[in-house]
Amino acid sequence: MTKAYDIIKKPVLTEKSYADMAAKKFTFEVAINANKTEIKAAIEEIFEGVKVESVNTMRTLGKMKRQGRTQGRTAEIKKAYVKLAEDSKPIAFFEGMA
Repeated sequence: MTKAYDIIKKPVLTEKSYADMAAKKFTFEVAINANKTEIKAAIEEIFEGVKVESVNTMRTLGKMKRQGRTQGRTAEIKKAYVKLAEDSKPIAFFEGMA
């Protein structure tokens, strides 16, 4: 069993994610092999009193990069869009940001 902090890597802080915070939608970068049920359990474990209503995930391939004749890819990432229930407490980490 993996730990909750191994599943949730970091929050994604962009203009779009700030706009979604008012509707109780938060964006996190998660482990590539994590599924939706693991992500939901990890969020509810890390942030006390939070009820997750739904989780949507998106996986992006790394971009091709070149340095002279050498080429390679940047790292592949997976993002999770987490929507909290109406009766849920807000996530304390994001308080005052939106």
